Amino acid sequence: MTEQEGHLHLSPGVAGEVQDFYERYPYPLPVDSLEKYRRVWQDPERRRADHHLFWPGRPYREDQSILIAGCGTSQAAKHAIRWPDAQVIGIDFSATSVQCTEVLKRKYDLENLQVHQLPLERVSDLGMSFDQIVCTGVLHHLADPDAGLAALRDVLKPDGTMHLMLYAPYGRTGVYMLQEFCRLVGIHATDDGIRDLISALHALPPGHPLENLLQDAPDLRQEAALADALLHPQDRAYSVPQLFDFLHRGGLTFGRWMRQAPYSPRCGALTKIPQASRIAQLSLAKQYAAAELFRGTMVVHSLVAYRSDPGSSSPQVRFVGDGWRRYVPIRIPDTICVQEQLPPGAAGVLINKNHTYRDLILPIDSTEKRWFDAIDGNRTVADIVTMVSTRNVQPAKARAFFELLWWHDQVVFDASR
Repeated sequence: MTEQEGHLHLSPGVAGEVQDFYERYPYPLPVDSLEKYRRVWQDPERRRADHHLFWPGRPYREDQSILIAGCGTSQAAKHAIRWPDAQVIGIDFSATSVQCTEVLKRKYDLENLQVHQLPLERVSDLGMSFDQIVCTGVLHHLADPDAGLAALRDVLKPDGTMHLMLYAPYGRTGVYMLQEFCRLVGIHATDDGIRDLISALHALPPGHPLENLLQDAPDLRQEAALADALLHPQDRAYSVPQLFDFLHRGGLTFGRWMRQAPYSPRCGALTKIPQASRIAQLSLAKQYAAAELFRGTMVVHSLVAYRSDPGSSSPQVRFVGDGWRRYVPIRIPDTICVQEQLPPGAAGVLINKNHTYRDLILPIDSTEKRWFDAIDGNRTVADIVTMVSTRNVQPAKARAFFELLWWHDQVVFDASR
């Protein structure tokens, strides 16, 4: 039995242990102010880009029903601020988390928000169905994640979308080593136990698998975050193949990654290795699995999923045929175009500031830069290419460029036309 497989065997009463854990150590930590979050999401283009990331083929709208399953201390309030015209429902089995959310609801007069103390597995008790379900950092803590995912699927509308985030195993190797260390030496989720753990972490030898994660994740310096990562009574992790099997068992189909570039052989270092052409011949699911193994440090998988009803198809962006010409590209707000210290032949380099892997950059030539500069959220790809090009441009070049923009998380597409 591998270490990861060992995490699948649960002790009786684990749900009660997890609930008690979050009552004592709520995570994420409660927040007093959402003003910065409100300012960021006042940008209508940011909201529009977020909509079409989940629904490329649905015309933009803001009056959706949204369930935040396992809402924690502030996630439901944040979504209510982000989408003031939406109906937002937050559920959590922790009374502490619900109380923190209620405080934010009153402070920001969030009339579009309802919060319920309710286990995720009993979400059907609400008697509602939802356009969107957000469940991040929750399912991997359940005693029976399959039952939890099935419960969510049952309240997702047929054309709804789900945002899921689950732990990934390889980047969490150091976490699981320290979890086992804590079990062996008897470090428990108490105030004294957490203080002892922090002292031990200061003495970790150089090169320990947890070292880089502690450096790259600033919130792990907080006591609640350390408790959540290293002293949690239950968690499990899913490799890409295990994740796809999990979705299939839950009656869902994979849509896309929230950030696609780290998983794609079209992006970054994977394009330069001798095995690149062989990876490109694999199915998409196997390409993603190869990327996870090659990168080796992914700690979570964050994705979009849809119901896999008989006869239905998930709303995919496709670059076959001519339909892509009618797509309207919408820039991801966190992308920048660098125009200094460029590689030879480049007129700019596109970078998504949210990418954590530094190899995920996209050099563009002068024609491609003019196309990119012409993206205004209204023009179609065909409009942009026709307007900007001073001579006949091969359609294959335009198609390849806009497809690369999409894979590199520089744009989403409004394909509703």
